[in-house]
Amino acid sequence: MSGERVKLLGNWASPSALRVKWTLKLKEIEYEYVEEDLPNKSPLLLKYNPVHKKIPVLVHGGKPIAESLVILEYLDETWKQNPILPEDPYERAQARFWAKFVDEKCAPGIMSAFTKKGEEKEKAAKEARENLKILESGLGEKQFFGGESIGFVDIAAGWIGIWARLVEEIAEVNLIDTVNLIDTETMPVLDTWFKRVLEVPIIKECLPPQDKLLEHNKGFHKMLTGGSRGSS
Repeated sequence: MSGERVKLLGNWASPSALRVKWTLKLKEIEYEYVEEDLPNKSPLLLKYNPVHKKIPVLVHGGKPIAESLVILEYLDETWKQNPILPEDPYERAQARFWAKFVDEKCAPGIMSAFTKKGEEKEKAAKEARENLKILESGLGEKQFFGGESIGFVDIAAGWIGIWARLVEEIAEVNLIDTVNLIDTETMPVLDTWFKRVLEVPIIKECLPPQDKLLEHNKGFHKMLTGGSRGSS
């Protein structure tokens, strides 16, 4: 089964698609990549993900799998080499917990700070910082969430090290750089971990061009907020 053809439908600026690319590369899986123009979704995407009509979608042997965390687990179960989830059942449960925390708490908070204005933006940024601090507590003193090497949670959360910085610059908020804030502790452990993950060669080589990503997200921010950057 693992020898059947693999195709990934994604978008260059999507953190969710980036997770899947990272996993495919880490597990040394050959695949075909299909770039999706999200405002003009292809018939292929609508065929393979008729429920949510979103990327990423992995197609393996003609069968589609949607949702990035689901795809990551599928890849790990189907291709046994270079595992990203721990063997120990408790550790596997913990990895799933933190990955879900990233998607249900960290990502929405960062997105809210990106799209809100004025007091609502500052409130969203404060909540995002609190959740990032909780994520930092899950790392503890380990090099990676996966221990000595990169694993499931590192892949699930590593994108924040790029996108949170973009939000800080474009929306003019503090998320990770909290040194000048009175109500929030700094996050040196999390900041160092982001840098460590993004310097892993396979992770680094898959990153989109930063200047292109910045301009893309500036346009996205302008569209979502209806114009000017910063508070109003």
